[in-house]
Amino acid sequence: MSDIVLATLNAKFIHASLGLRYLYANLGALRARADIAEFTLDQRATDIAEKLLARKPRILGLGVYIWNVDETARLVAVLKRIAPELTIVLGGPEVSYEQTDQPLVALADYVVAGQGDFAFRDLCAALLADERPAQTLIEATPPRLDDLELPYAYYTDADIAHRLIYVEASRGCPFKCEFCLSALDKTALPFDLDRFLAAMDGLYQRGARHFKFVDRTFNLNVASSRRILQFFLDRLGDRMIDSSGDDLFLHFEVIPDRLPDGLKELLVQFPAGSLQLEVGVQTFNPEVQALISRKQDNDRTEDNLRWLREHSHAHIHADLIVGLPGEDSESFGAGFDRLYALRPHEIQVGILKRLRGAPISRHTQTHGLRFTPQPPYTVLATDRIAFGDMQRLNRFARYWDLIGNSGRFAATLPLLLGEHPFARFLTFSDWLYAQTGQTHKLALPRLFELLQRALIGVFALDADAVLDALAHDCAVHGTKGCPGFLHERLRTQGKGTESTAVPATPQRQARHLRG
Repeated sequence: MSDIVLATLNAKFIHASLGLRYLYANLGALRARADIAEFTLDQRATDIAEKLLARKPRILGLGVYIWNVDETARLVAVLKRIAPELTIVLGGPEVSYEQTDQPLVALADYVVAGQGDFAFRDLCAALLADERPAQTLIEATPPRLDDLELPYAYYTDADIAHRLIYVEASRGCPFKCEFCLSALDKTALPFDLDRFLAAMDGLYQRGARHFKFVDRTFNLNVASSRRILQFFLDRLGDRMIDSSGDDLFLHFEVIPDRLPDGLKELLVQFPAGSLQLEVGVQTFNPEVQALISRKQDNDRTEDNLRWLREHSHAHIHADLIVGLPGEDSESFGAGFDRLYALRPHEIQVGILKRLRGAPISRHTQTHGLRFTPQPPYTVLATDRIAFGDMQRLNRFARYWDLIGNSGRFAATLPLLLGEHPFARFLTFSDWLYAQTGQTHKLALPRLFELLQRALIGVFALDADAVLDALAHDCAVHGTKGCPGFLHERLRTQGKGTESTAVPATPQRQARHLRG
């Protein structure tokens, strides 16, 4: 039983909330009266409420994000019906801006907007002293990073054993890309690096091997980036020397046009499966970049992506956004083809979202941006892309994730895409939706069958070449469960129908790519 419970609804169990742990770490003397409770989106509001109330809290702090705001609103509505005496405090990016039109905010007692590490502590102290602030919206002053208690000791042993560990070496971003809330930051501020690395060593000594850096610009300060990379290389080297192996997995978000030699010489030393780089390209269109205040050297971005694929073992996850103001389908398609030619392992095709508070909203009228009124506030149409075409691109994104990003169709995908990847995959996407009426719940054997039909019937490719490619892809990932029409081809290739092959993605990395 705790006077203060800090809670949130994570998208998946594998995610562990860094924000809750910061709040808990910085409660000071109140920490002994507090506890953390994490749930997932697939749990029912009544079940979560039961678990929370069993702790008999006086104050409940809830982290609210674009992915959990609806579920959190249902939870708060239940809690207010059965425990109206409970003081509910909201925080997080979804409630830090535009609060007046949010039903969830109206249900809660207090909202802490912004970085609430200390503001939440001060509010709790007042509430527990029966001094209720009259102001229900509390605008938090960003804390000095040197004053913060680091949260990493509050990852449990179970977290370390079973979940991704989120860490940050800096907060903020100096860039002003208008689709991102970080556009509101004045700059990126680093944590003291010695203190940060000491905390990372503590996690490592406890067995942590999966570190997901949430820094918006990991490679902004090259000297700091080098020290962090060397820190992990030293530990990776020690493990290799004593032949005990390792399961190290690091995820960094990097600026695409900033990759100096000082970073390259360290990046090449990481073995396959240990490093993932998220590269936010977003658009190659210079006019669109200027419109959304994004500074990016496209030629240097291309050079860096090409170098990473040719010289490093890093898994490259590159992002593009559909629906940016000023970009039409043709421009997006040209950018997709340009990025695909650089061979990143994944191209994440994201659909523009109107994050509350993000400056992208200033283009709403001038560029005809229309968004869904419900979270995640996805763009429905622009003055350049009509609703019907946006729907097609939404399906393109989903099918691309299912086929292009899955890693399961390495031999088949080049046949499908030919010399015009975007146009060909859009044609396939339209055909696939016409055949199935589905964008989800397409079983793998059925995908193989649909690909065969499309490649032969729609794109008029040689049937034997298609069967060879599909059989190869089936065999690489283990042939058990392959569709019946491939069995004979697998036997002809000497691969049988029950073998289990080594995945193309190193096993220790494959577990984490969807985290």
